[in-house]
Amino acid sequence: MQTNQLRKQVKQQIETLPEDILREVADFMSFVLARRRLEEVIDEWDDETWQQMTLDQFFREEHAEYSLDDAVEVYKP
Repeated sequence: MQTNQLRKQVKQQIETLPEDILREVADFMSFVLARRRLEEVIDEWDDETWQQMTLDQFFREEHAEYSLDDAVEVYKP
């Protein structure tokens, strides 16, 4: 299917969607576009940038607490 034909078909389908589904489609489009932009930015990161991001994540204030009850499997030697 050619791009112009696909755009026309999508526009026609969007016009008939109920508001709740239209909101979901809009949210999904935002997610896809944000992911694409993030992938483009990440592709340009060097080792120093990766290391800094890792350290930032490690030392952030929010810490997840887990217990053995959260584990799917427990290793017992």
